[in-house]
Amino acid sequence: MANGFYVSKFVAFVGFFFAVAAAATIITLAVVYSNEKSKNVQNEGIASNAITPTGTTAKPMTKTPASNEIWDKYRLPRNLVPEHYNVDLRPILTKNEKGLYIFRGVSKVYFTCMIATQYVIIHSNKLNYTKDLLLTDANNNVIPIKKHFFAEKTNYLILELNEQLQAQKNYILSTEYDGELADDLEGFYRSEYVEDGETKIIATTQMQALDARKAFPCFDEPALKATFNITIRHKPDYVALSNMNPIDVSNETWNAETWQVTKFAQSVKMSTYLVAFIVSQFSPAGNETVKANIWGRKKAIVDEKQGDYALDKTGLILEFLQDYYNYSYPLPKSDQVALPDFSAGAMENWGLVTYRDTALLYDPNESSIGNKERVVTVIAHELAHQWFGNLVTIRWWNDLWLNEGFASYVEYLGADYAEDTWNIKDLAVLNDIHRVMAVDALASSHPLTSKEEDVNTPEDISALFDSITYSKGASVIRMLSSFLTEELFKTGLQAYLKKHAFDNTVYYELWESLQEAYDNEANRVYLPATIGDIMDTWVLQMGFPVVTINTTDGSLTQKHFLLDPTSVVNHTSPYNYTWFVPISFVTNSSVEGHVWLTQETGMNSSFHLTGDNDWLLANINVTGYYRVNYDDRNWDRLLQQLENNHTVIPVINRAQIIDDSFNLARAQIISTTRALQTTRFLSKDKYMKQQVEPLFWHFNTTTNNFKDRPETLTEQYNEINAVSMACSYGIAECEQLVTELFQEWKNTKINKIHPNLRSTIYCNAIAQGGEDEWNFLWEQFNTTTNAQEADKLRAALACSKEPFILNRLLEYSLDPNKIRRQDTLSTITNVANNVVGQNLAWDFIRANWKTLVDNIGGGMSFGNVISGVSRRFNTDFDLQQLQDFKKFNTDNNIGFGTATLTLEQAIEKTRANIVWVKQNKDAVQNWFEGAMGHRDENTHI
Repeated sequence: MANGFYVSKFVAFVGFFFAVAAAATIITLAVVYSNEKSKNVQNEGIASNAITPTGTTAKPMTKTPASNEIWDKYRLPRNLVPEHYNVDLRPILTKNEKGLYIFRGVSKVYFTCMIATQYVIIHSNKLNYTKDLLLTDANNNVIPIKKHFFAEKTNYLILELNEQLQAQKNYILSTEYDGELADDLEGFYRSEYVEDGETKIIATTQMQALDARKAFPCFDEPALKATFNITIRHKPDYVALSNMNPIDVSNETWNAETWQVTKFAQSVKMSTYLVAFIVSQFSPAGNETVKANIWGRKKAIVDEKQGDYALDKTGLILEFLQDYYNYSYPLPKSDQVALPDFSAGAMENWGLVTYRDTALLYDPNESSIGNKERVVTVIAHELAHQWFGNLVTIRWWNDLWLNEGFASYVEYLGADYAEDTWNIKDLAVLNDIHRVMAVDALASSHPLTSKEEDVNTPEDISALFDSITYSKGASVIRMLSSFLTEELFKTGLQAYLKKHAFDNTVYYELWESLQEAYDNEANRVYLPATIGDIMDTWVLQMGFPVVTINTTDGSLTQKHFLLDPTSVVNHTSPYNYTWFVPISFVTNSSVEGHVWLTQETGMNSSFHLTGDNDWLLANINVTGYYRVNYDDRNWDRLLQQLENNHTVIPVINRAQIIDDSFNLARAQIISTTRALQTTRFLSKDKYMKQQVEPLFWHFNTTTNNFKDRPETLTEQYNEINAVSMACSYGIAECEQLVTELFQEWKNTKINKIHPNLRSTIYCNAIAQGGEDEWNFLWEQFNTTTNAQEADKLRAALACSKEPFILNRLLEYSLDPNKIRRQDTLSTITNVANNVVGQNLAWDFIRANWKTLVDNIGGGMSFGNVISGVSRRFNTDFDLQQLQDFKKFNTDNNIGFGTATLTLEQAIEKTRANIVWVKQNKDAVQNWFEGAMGHRDENTHI
């Protein structure tokens, strides 16, 4: 155990060392957007006065699955197509006699029968129908219902009729029902917060991907678009919001109380997963010029003005996007709402975007520069969806990458427009490309898209919300825009949106619009094939290539890059793992160019260098989604250039050289010592002289002992890195800084620590301190009203070196009265990130796995807890435990929910780590001893 601990510490040191190296070259560590999705499945929620519908019982009846029955298939039959919904909802925000919060619904769905059928099959989940179902035709004639029943597995309500519905005829299904406003963060759900000592209840929604069916019976697939009339009945001291503006507000008496009835304008044609409605006591910060509002807790919005930054940037981003898309914002308003309980980072509901409040609110007195960056980028991401995703929508979830990858790319463009001094577009390399390559280099990765028929179950769909979808999607679209040119890309994109507005598409229809724009461009760049043929090599096969350039003869080769070259790839490739690779390059003699590698091997005279000191650098600014390797001579010359004058190499490529070389070494393509050599130039860099300590003193001097802030975004990030790394490696002055700042806060109850440095100061204070310090921070966590500050405090609570304290925090993670459900997974992962807490978190996960699967296992990012706890695994014992964990939960039918693929990836990465440590431990130890001039006794290799 001790040996595994010390080796893990060494591996962690290498990883952190080179993260700082990238930051020191001004490619900073980016904010990681959390997508934890909590789930509390509850089967109750039936109103006490529920009426049993004719021919059934009040509770859903599950029909025994039969493979030949249409209701046992996860995709709806295409007999019926919805046209319009009337949805009338009354959320009751007080507990009933059973202690439950419920809502009452009245719904009418208008649909057309396309193919004659004797069944009406519609999605419905956890809705209790309180009156007889009513089916009528367009002339209001009643269509007799023989019986109705439920298919629980597929979430269907099935009406069996006495006679067939006629093709091309219109019908109406009318229903009345109850549902529970549970705190499961799905469908129509309940959120709570405390303001001025009073607990306040919110009724809000999260429909993506498959949960509109928990709010009203519907044809819950993205291609089945319709219009919506929403009516919300609520107490007069609440406000109701939906996708459209209210058109009528009146009063009614219900249960001897006055209620308000808010009716909203009919929506545009849209998918069910974008429907949203909220009932709250929130307040707005508004801007009539751009028809935008930021909604949130009254204290945050009105008293502390935390919505002002988001409001200002919303106007700028909408301005940018309307120009970028050449298409006016499709709706009459844009409401954005900060929720205290929310599963994802944000959700692009059309006209009513919802956010975790940490992703929308900004308080200059409490929020860090990282918080500020997150707010502007998340807003840009969600507003990008208002056109790409909402106006034009994917036909089925297998193409989710197109929605999310595109928004993840455009968020940098929108944020760059809103904060034009930040150079934020450069962060795509670390936020997305480097991040996702770590996953996509595994044999257990997957292609961006797949066949529709291969994505069926809720687990299949939820599993797609991963880094491949978001970050690889963004990376390949960024690459496409780069080799086409941004202007040509925009032209094709604008044509695509205009052609398919209010409709659904498959991914290749974007290629078609881009190809048409390319064909019509007189001064177009050279392409070796059609855009579709080029991009399909990146979309239809997993992974990416390593391109090896030999400057001694000008030859090029490409090969599927795998972290473990001995692993067996899960997916076959239609292109035998070759890609159309766009290679940008520059030489020391200022020769620049672009070439294409279209086969496994190629030759290009531009890559043949004959001069004694000539060198070549490829993949300029990392616009291509691939890694680059060189012959030894070119490596030597590049590294010599970095040591002589590193500024000659573009700043992003300095980070690329380090990242590529260490991953090439992990894949046994180059030696580990060669990779280590790429870091020598850092001694010449502006922010790092030889080790972390000079970097710490640099910022100490330039910021007046950390009292002032650097001017630029990247310098502020580098300051944070300097303090964090200095404290992590025991620099006494850093530890003293932490102690003094924390104790001053503790003694005076006045927090003078700058928000940028709080995460680092808090964490190190807890690591250095004991239970007294931890209890103080726990008290602050429970009393702060700022969600971003709460996140910093909660993360720091996991930094303790005391096992009993960490175990306490792990237990708290499952108690929603102590840790919000949305934060369960990240709290466990925070403990796992602590070297002392890793084994504790792993034991906790194994002991509570069934609870986690039952409550959260369907969440979009459930796998984060597995990847978080296993990231340092590198021994045979670790591997055996993972395999035993897999076998036990498989044999006992507990399963892994949406973490199934992540578990396979954890096993694969552990195997690769074992091999790497065994092969490189001694070589790396010797290299560091030589480079540093002494043995670091703390590594204990």
